[in-house]
Amino acid sequence: MAMATDERHHKGKGGGNGEAGHAPSVPLTRGLSTKLLFLTILFVMLAEVLIFIPSVANFGQQWMSQRLRTVAAFAVVLMNGDPDNLSREASNEILMATGAKAIAVREEGMSRLLVVSQMPPQVNMHVDLDAVGPVEAIGQAFVTLFSGSERILRVHGLVGETGKRFEIIISDRELRSAMLVYARNVAVLSLIISLFTAMLVFYAINRIMIRPIRAMTQSMLDFAAAPDDAARIIQPEDRGDEIGTAERELADMQKTLQRALSERKRLADLGLAVSKINHDMRNMLSSAQLVSDRLTMIDDPTVQSLTPRLLRTLDRAVAYSEGVLAYGRTQEAPPRLRRLRLAQIVDDVQATLAIGPDGGIEFINEVGPEFEISADGEQFFRVLANLCRNAVQAMSGDDDPALVRRLTVSARQDGGEVRIDICDTGPGLPPRAQKNLFAAFRGSAKSGGTGLGLAIAHELVTAHGGRIELVETGTGRTVFAVILPQAKGDTAGRPAARRTTAGDEF
Repeated sequence: MAMATDERHHKGKGGGNGEAGHAPSVPLTRGLSTKLLFLTILFVMLAEVLIFIPSVANFGQQWMSQRLRTVAAFAVVLMNGDPDNLSREASNEILMATGAKAIAVREEGMSRLLVVSQMPPQVNMHVDLDAVGPVEAIGQAFVTLFSGSERILRVHGLVGETGKRFEIIISDRELRSAMLVYARNVAVLSLIISLFTAMLVFYAINRIMIRPIRAMTQSMLDFAAAPDDAARIIQPEDRGDEIGTAERELADMQKTLQRALSERKRLADLGLAVSKINHDMRNMLSSAQLVSDRLTMIDDPTVQSLTPRLLRTLDRAVAYSEGVLAYGRTQEAPPRLRRLRLAQIVDDVQATLAIGPDGGIEFINEVGPEFEISADGEQFFRVLANLCRNAVQAMSGDDDPALVRRLTVSARQDGGEVRIDICDTGPGLPPRAQKNLFAAFRGSAKSGGTGLGLAIAHELVTAHGGRIELVETGTGRTVFAVILPQAKGDTAGRPAARRTTAGDEF
């Protein structure tokens, strides 16, 4: 199986200009249709054999019963006349006509021999037609068929309503010949019925099941050879049975796999593009750092208050630039947990959002100044920055001056965990974004977005051993919750003191 898979893999890659190699197919002699045809014939023949055996036995019983009734008719004529005056020639003609060697009748306990040609030395089998059962009849039929034709049978039984029991002594030669002819006819008829039934069953099952299964198999082989070709996705039939369900599920799986492969290719292309610009971007940020260092020599109070934030922002930008390639390899550095004042991180996030006083968005930091968490400072800054940036972008789409646009960050201790809530008054997440909440390139809430913000935040929080939850979303309110575990014995700071800022200047 592994060799076949490798061979198919190489064939799929060997086609030039996007053309895949010829997909392997199942030989006709090993296909399901051939197996089905032979199994159908076999099973029908077995069923015919089960019918054939009792039918041959029944034929033998009917043959002897018919012969006994014929003899009984001659016997009644003889009994009404004088059988003692019957000539030898007449007796022989009667016996030859009936195939019997002797004819007798039993009445009121008395047995009377009517006609006899030559009494055989022994009788090999006694057959009571009134008492023989199905199993015994089958045994007698097999003995007659396979034990030659030189045996003598004594057949007796009641005939009609006369109350008389008639007996005949016959050879099994004619019985065996008749049974062989009957068996031959039944066997030929059974074979014809088996072939005809097998062809009908084969045609029905092949059309209903085998052909669709063969089509699904071929579709899987073709899709495996070139999964980026949309034309190789199976087109399901309009069926309500299990085959239709399997075809629809296969089509959905192929479409999902094709989208996943396309997204991985986009990610690979993105990583390549980012790696090309990463070097130049890092140089430009380093130059900006050198320029910003000179701002510390200016005595202006406003410059002195803003310079530290600018330097921290540039330091983070350089760190992000250096970590881009690591993220392109789907690897993040393990978090370095430290005790942090959450309120300061939220303030830094607000500063990077660059919400001006005329922006119309109110940013509320409800985290107490002494509230502490255990986290990696840089990574958790990125988590809050991505969540808050998404909220600001969601609320920036409408310029109605009467619209309330508020972003609130709050935190509380909840047992052994810390819960940080990010709440905005935006329009809420569309269903598609909710369905693919933390999936890159699919979880974006706006047209043209990449959805990387939530994907990055989810990855970083998971690395901390925590989780992100969409608590609520709808018109006018969306709440994300970030839950982080805290080491045993850690306690959060004092209860939050509400601090409201409406767009601090950056």
